[in-house]
Amino acid sequence: MSPRHRQQILDNLDAVYREAYERAKAAKDERRMADLDAAYQREQLLLEVLLDIRDGLTAPAKPKPPSDAGSSPIAAIDTIRRIAKLR
Repeated sequence: MSPRHRQQILDNLDAVYREAYERAKAAKDERRMADLDAAYQREQLLLEVLLDIRDGLTAPAKPKPPSDAGSSPIAAIDTIRRIAKLR
């Protein structure tokens, strides 16, 4: 099962808060409207961070640089010797 698209998730959050906001507006409950507005902004920010984390974890891995598996053991010993001389 693939994860839902970012915009679909954010649209669902918007719909939930918009419905609650409209109910508070119809009841002329300005305090509730202000609370819902603040909660919406806070949850939207949190949700965007979580979606960024999800996207980072599900992104394809970057290819590894080619290793020097074919280098000779003599070259490796020479490199170690040069490093040891620098100290």
